[in-house]
Amino acid sequence: MDLSLTSDQVAILDALDSLAKPYTDVPIGDHSLALTSAALDRELIAGGFLDVASDPDLGTATAAVIVERLARLPFTSEAALSAFFRPLLGEAAGHPLCIVTSTSNRPVRFLREGATVLWVGDGTVKSFVAAAEHCRAEPDALFGYPVATLLVDPAAVATTAHEITAEDCRTRWRVALAAEAAGLLAAALESVCAHVAQREQFGRPIASFQAVRHRLAEAQVRSNSLHWLAMKAAGTLDPADAAMALLHAQESARACVYDFHQFLGAMGMTLEHPLHLWTYRLKALASELGGRGGNALATADAIWA
Repeated sequence: MDLSLTSDQVAILDALDSLAKPYTDVPIGDHSLALTSAALDRELIAGGFLDVASDPDLGTATAAVIVERLARLPFTSEAALSAFFRPLLGEAAGHPLCIVTSTSNRPVRFLREGATVLWVGDGTVKSFVAAAEHCRAEPDALFGYPVATLLVDPAAVATTAHEITAEDCRTRWRVALAAEAAGLLAAALESVCAHVAQREQFGRPIASFQAVRHRLAEAQVRSNSLHWLAMKAAGTLDPADAAMALLHAQESARACVYDFHQFLGAMGMTLEHPLHLWTYRLKALASELGGRGGNALATADAIWA
Protein backbone atom coordinates (compact mmCIF):
# COMPACT_ATOMS: atom_id res chain seq x y z
CA MET A 1 0.00 0.00 0.00
CA ASP A 2 1.47 3.37 -1.07
CA LEU A 3 1.17 5.83 1.84
CA SER A 4 3.03 8.67 0.13
CA LEU A 5 1.18 11.98 0.01
CA THR A 6 -0.37 12.88 -3.32
CA SER A 7 0.18 16.28 -4.89
CA ASP A 8 -3.35 17.26 -3.84
CA GLN A 9 -2.69 16.26 -0.24
CA VAL A 10 0.57 18.23 -0.21
CA ALA A 11 -1.27 21.31 -1.50
CA ILE A 12 -4.03 20.87 1.10
CA LEU A 13 -1.49 20.57 3.91
CA ASP A 14 0.31 23.68 2.70
CA ALA A 15 -2.97 25.60 2.78
CA LEU A 16 -3.81 24.15 6.20
CA ASP A 17 -0.42 25.10 7.64
CA SER A 18 -0.89 28.64 6.37
CA LEU A 19 -4.34 28.87 7.96
CA ALA A 20 -3.14 27.38 11.25
CA LYS A 21 -0.01 29.50 11.60
CA PRO A 22 -1.61 32.01 14.02
CA TYR A 23 -2.62 29.11 16.29
CA THR A 24 0.72 27.35 16.67
CA ASP A 25 1.69 29.17 19.87
CA VAL A 26 -0.02 29.29 23.25
CA PRO A 27 -1.21 32.81 24.13
CA ILE A 28 1.12 34.42 26.66
CA GLY A 29 -0.11 33.90 30.20
CA ASP A 30 -2.77 31.37 29.23
CA HIS A 31 -2.60 28.31 31.49
CA SER A 32 -5.88 26.72 30.45
CA LEU A 33 -6.47 22.99 30.64
CA ALA A 34 -7.92 23.17 27.14
CA LEU A 35 -7.41 25.77 24.44
CA THR A 36 -10.17 26.41 21.92
CA SER A 37 -10.64 28.99 19.20
CA ALA A 38 -13.97 29.78 17.57
CA ALA A 39 -12.05 31.65 14.85
CA LEU A 40 -10.02 28.56 13.98
CA ASP A 41 -13.18 26.44 13.84
CA ARG A 42 -14.85 28.95 11.51
CA GLU A 43 -11.83 29.08 9.21
CA LEU A 44 -11.62 25.29 8.96
CA ILE A 45 -15.30 25.09 8.00
CA ALA A 46 -15.12 28.00 5.56
CA GLY A 47 -12.00 26.55 3.94
CA GLY A 48 -13.70 23.21 3.33
CA PHE A 49 -11.03 21.28 5.23
CA LEU A 50 -13.61 19.23 7.14
CA ASP A 51 -15.43 18.16 3.96
CA VAL A 52 -12.55 16.61 2.01
CA ALA A 53 -13.81 13.06 2.59
CA SER A 54 -16.84 13.92 0.44
CA ASP A 55 -14.52 14.16 -2.58
CA PRO A 56 -13.94 10.64 -3.94
CA ASP A 57 -10.47 11.67 -5.15
CA LEU A 58 -9.48 12.70 -1.60
CA GLY A 59 -11.56 10.50 0.70
CA THR A 60 -10.92 9.49 4.27
CA ALA A 61 -7.18 9.15 3.69
CA THR A 62 -6.94 12.91 3.18
CA ALA A 63 -9.29 13.50 6.12
CA ALA A 64 -6.85 11.58 8.34
CA VAL A 65 -3.92 13.67 7.09
CA ILE A 66 -5.81 16.84 8.02
CA VAL A 67 -6.90 15.52 11.43
CA GLU A 68 -3.36 14.44 12.30
CA ARG A 69 -1.91 17.82 11.38
CA LEU A 70 -4.57 19.78 13.30
CA ALA A 71 -4.02 17.65 16.41
CA ARG A 72 -0.46 18.96 16.60
CA LEU A 73 -1.76 22.45 17.41
CA PRO A 74 -2.05 23.51 21.05
CA PHE A 75 -5.61 24.55 20.20
CA THR A 76 -8.10 21.72 20.03
CA SER A 77 -10.80 21.61 17.36
CA GLU A 78 -13.64 19.26 16.63
CA ALA A 79 -12.17 18.22 13.30
CA ALA A 80 -11.81 14.46 13.61
CA LEU A 81 -15.46 13.48 13.82
CA SER A 82 -16.70 16.06 11.32
CA ALA A 83 -14.06 15.10 8.78
CA PHE A 84 -15.00 11.41 8.93
CA PHE A 85 -18.76 11.54 9.50
CA ARG A 86 -20.20 14.59 7.78
CA PRO A 87 -19.93 12.94 4.34
CA LEU A 88 -22.27 10.23 5.67
CA LEU A 89 -24.71 12.53 7.46
CA GLY A 90 -25.06 15.22 4.81
CA GLU A 91 -25.13 18.99 5.04
CA ALA A 92 -27.90 18.88 7.65
CA ALA A 93 -25.36 17.82 10.28
CA GLY A 94 -24.19 20.91 12.10
CA HIS A 95 -21.02 21.72 13.98
CA PRO A 96 -19.73 20.55 16.35
CA LEU A 97 -20.36 16.84 15.94
CA CYS A 98 -20.36 14.50 18.96
CA ILE A 99 -20.74 10.74 19.30
CA VAL A 100 -22.30 8.78 22.12
CA THR A 101 -23.11 5.11 22.58
CA SER A 102 -25.93 3.36 24.38
CA THR A 103 -23.63 2.27 27.21
CA SER A 104 -21.46 5.37 27.70
CA ASN A 105 -21.99 7.71 30.63
CA ARG A 106 -18.71 9.61 30.39
CA PRO A 107 -18.48 13.34 29.53
CA VAL A 108 -18.79 13.97 25.81
CA ARG A 109 -16.18 15.97 23.92
CA PHE A 110 -17.41 19.22 22.33
CA LEU A 111 -20.99 18.66 23.51
CA ARG A 112 -22.93 21.89 23.87
CA GLU A 113 -26.25 23.42 22.95
CA GLY A 114 -26.73 23.18 19.18
CA ALA A 115 -24.25 20.35 18.69
CA THR A 116 -25.22 17.43 16.47
CA VAL A 117 -25.10 14.26 18.58
CA LEU A 118 -24.61 11.00 16.72
CA TRP A 119 -26.02 8.11 18.75
CA VAL A 120 -24.47 4.75 17.89
CA GLY A 121 -26.70 2.04 19.34
CA ASP A 122 -26.34 -1.72 19.22
CA GLY A 123 -27.70 -1.93 15.70
CA THR A 124 -28.90 1.54 14.74
CA VAL A 125 -27.38 4.95 14.17
CA LYS A 126 -29.42 8.08 14.88
CA SER A 127 -28.76 11.74 15.51
CA PHE A 128 -30.33 14.69 17.26
CA VAL A 129 -29.50 18.30 18.01
CA ALA A 130 -28.59 18.93 21.64
CA ALA A 131 -30.76 21.43 23.48
CA ALA A 132 -29.63 23.45 26.49
CA GLU A 133 -31.41 21.12 28.89
CA HIS A 134 -29.68 18.09 27.35
CA CYS A 135 -26.17 18.95 28.51
CA ARG A 136 -24.21 20.24 31.48
CA ALA A 137 -20.81 21.78 30.85
CA GLU A 138 -17.88 20.42 32.89
CA PRO A 139 -15.36 23.30 32.88
CA ASP A 140 -13.17 21.74 35.58
CA ALA A 141 -12.78 18.35 33.86
CA LEU A 142 -9.17 17.29 33.26
CA PHE A 143 -9.72 16.01 29.73
CA GLY A 144 -7.90 18.65 27.69
CA TYR A 145 -11.09 19.15 25.68
CA PRO A 146 -14.25 21.14 26.30
CA VAL A 147 -16.65 18.47 27.58
CA ALA A 148 -20.19 18.25 28.86
CA THR A 149 -22.33 15.55 30.42
CA LEU A 150 -25.31 14.36 28.40
CA LEU A 151 -28.29 14.59 30.73
CA VAL A 152 -30.86 12.88 28.54
CA ASP A 153 -31.30 9.33 27.31
CA PRO A 154 -30.99 9.52 23.49
CA ALA A 155 -33.89 7.08 23.26
CA ALA A 156 -36.12 9.68 24.93
CA VAL A 157 -35.62 12.48 22.37
CA ALA A 158 -36.70 12.91 18.76
CA THR A 159 -33.97 11.53 16.52
CA THR A 160 -33.18 11.15 12.84
CA ALA A 161 -32.27 7.65 11.65
CA HIS A 162 -29.34 7.16 9.28
CA GLU A 163 -28.61 4.39 6.82
CA ILE A 164 -25.22 3.63 8.36
CA THR A 165 -24.36 0.49 10.24
CA ALA A 166 -23.12 0.76 13.80
CA GLU A 167 -20.03 -1.24 12.82
CA ASP A 168 -19.15 1.21 10.04
CA CYS A 169 -19.53 4.05 12.53
CA ARG A 170 -17.22 2.38 15.03
CA THR A 171 -14.64 1.79 12.30
CA ARG A 172 -14.62 5.44 11.25
CA TRP A 173 -14.64 6.51 14.88
CA ARG A 174 -11.56 4.41 15.60
CA VAL A 175 -9.72 5.77 12.57
CA ALA A 176 -10.57 9.36 13.51
CA LEU A 177 -9.35 8.83 17.07
CA ALA A 178 -6.15 7.11 15.90
CA ALA A 179 -5.33 9.91 13.46
CA GLU A 180 -5.92 12.51 16.16
CA ALA A 181 -3.81 10.58 18.66
CA ALA A 182 -0.99 10.33 16.12
CA GLY A 183 -0.82 14.11 15.88
CA LEU A 184 -1.06 14.56 19.65
CA LEU A 185 1.75 12.09 20.33
CA ALA A 186 4.00 13.65 17.71
CA ALA A 187 3.45 17.16 19.06
CA ALA A 188 3.97 16.10 22.68
CA LEU A 189 7.21 14.33 21.77
CA GLU A 190 8.47 17.35 19.84
CA SER A 191 7.70 19.59 22.82
CA VAL A 192 9.56 17.30 25.21
CA CYS A 193 12.58 16.98 22.92
CA ALA A 194 12.86 20.76 22.65
CA HIS A 195 12.80 21.06 26.45
CA VAL A 196 15.36 18.36 27.27
CA ALA A 197 17.72 19.65 24.58
CA GLN A 198 17.89 23.03 26.36
CA ARG A 199 17.39 22.18 30.03
CA GLU A 200 20.58 21.25 31.88
CA GLN A 201 21.16 19.03 34.92
CA PHE A 202 24.58 18.20 36.39
CA GLY A 203 26.15 20.61 33.94
CA ARG A 204 24.87 18.97 30.74
CA PRO A 205 21.62 18.90 28.71
CA ILE A 206 19.07 16.36 29.91
CA ALA A 207 18.91 15.00 26.38
CA SER A 208 22.53 13.91 26.60
CA PHE A 209 21.76 11.22 29.21
CA GLN A 210 21.54 7.78 27.66
CA ALA A 211 18.52 6.62 29.69
CA VAL A 212 16.53 9.62 28.51
CA ARG A 213 17.62 9.18 24.90
CA HIS A 214 16.57 5.52 24.91
CA ARG A 215 13.08 6.30 26.18
CA LEU A 216 12.66 9.17 23.75
CA ALA A 217 13.78 6.88 20.93
CA GLU A 218 11.14 4.35 21.94
CA ALA A 219 8.53 7.13 21.97
CA GLN A 220 9.64 8.16 18.46
CA VAL A 221 9.22 4.59 17.22
CA ARG A 222 5.74 4.49 18.74
CA SER A 223 4.87 7.85 17.21
CA ASN A 224 6.02 6.81 13.74
CA SER A 225 4.25 3.46 13.83
CA LEU A 226 1.03 5.03 15.10
CA HIS A 227 1.11 7.55 12.27
CA TRP A 228 1.39 4.88 9.59
CA LEU A 229 -1.16 2.56 11.21
CA ALA A 230 -3.65 5.44 11.33
CA MET A 231 -2.98 6.43 7.72
CA LYS A 232 -3.35 2.83 6.54
CA ALA A 233 -6.63 2.42 8.44
CA ALA A 234 -7.92 5.66 6.93
CA GLY A 235 -7.12 4.38 3.47
CA THR A 236 -8.69 0.94 3.90
CA LEU A 237 -11.48 1.61 6.44
CA ASP A 238 -10.98 -2.01 7.39
CA PRO A 239 -12.34 -2.85 10.88
CA ALA A 240 -9.18 -4.77 11.81
CA ASP A 241 -6.88 -1.95 10.67
CA ALA A 242 -8.98 0.60 12.54
CA ALA A 243 -9.11 -1.36 15.79
CA MET A 244 -5.38 -2.11 15.65
CA ALA A 245 -4.53 1.56 15.02
CA LEU A 246 -6.60 2.75 17.97
CA LEU A 247 -5.26 -0.02 20.20
CA HIS A 248 -1.71 1.07 19.39
CA ALA A 249 -2.65 4.71 20.00
CA GLN A 250 -4.06 3.93 23.43
CA GLU A 251 -1.16 1.68 24.38
CA SER A 252 1.32 4.35 23.26
CA ALA A 253 -0.48 6.99 25.32
CA ARG A 254 -0.16 4.76 28.38
CA ALA A 255 3.52 4.13 27.74
CA CYS A 256 4.63 7.64 26.80
CA VAL A 257 2.64 10.23 28.72
CA TYR A 258 4.21 9.36 32.10
CA ASP A 259 7.72 9.57 30.64
CA PHE A 260 7.02 12.89 28.95
CA HIS A 261 5.95 14.59 32.15
CA GLN A 262 8.78 13.01 34.11
CA PHE A 263 11.37 14.36 31.66
CA LEU A 264 10.08 17.88 32.31
CA GLY A 265 10.63 17.51 36.05
CA ALA A 266 8.75 20.09 38.10
CA MET A 267 7.57 21.85 34.92
CA GLY A 268 5.74 18.68 34.00
CA MET A 269 3.56 19.10 37.09
CA THR A 270 2.42 22.62 36.20
CA LEU A 271 0.30 24.28 33.52
CA GLU A 272 3.08 26.71 32.61
CA HIS A 273 4.53 24.37 30.01
CA PRO A 274 2.13 23.51 27.15
CA LEU A 275 2.82 19.75 27.28
CA HIS A 276 -0.49 19.08 29.05
CA LEU A 277 -2.40 20.47 26.07
CA TRP A 278 -1.47 17.32 24.18
CA THR A 279 -1.03 14.73 26.91
CA TYR A 280 -4.35 15.45 28.65
CA ARG A 281 -6.07 14.98 25.32
CA LEU A 282 -4.17 11.74 24.77
CA LYS A 283 -5.31 10.45 28.15
CA ALA A 284 -8.91 11.30 27.25
CA LEU A 285 -8.69 9.35 23.99
CA ALA A 286 -7.04 6.41 25.77
CA SER A 287 -10.36 5.30 27.25
CA GLU A 288 -12.57 5.80 24.18
CA LEU A 289 -14.47 2.84 22.74
CA GLY A 290 -13.62 0.55 25.64
CA GLY A 291 -9.99 1.57 26.00
CA ARG A 292 -7.11 -0.82 25.35
CA GLY A 293 -9.05 -3.88 26.46
CA GLY A 294 -12.07 -3.11 24.30
CA ASN A 295 -10.02 -2.37 21.21
CA ALA A 296 -7.78 -5.40 21.71
CA LEU A 297 -10.92 -7.55 21.67
CA ALA A 298 -12.21 -5.65 18.64
CA THR A 299 -8.92 -6.28 16.84
CA ALA A 300 -9.07 -10.00 17.60
CA ASP A 301 -12.72 -10.23 16.55
CA ALA A 302 -12.03 -8.43 13.27
CA ILE A 303 -9.01 -10.58 12.38
CA TRP A 304 -10.35 -13.96 13.43
CA ALA A 305 -14.08 -13.40 12.97
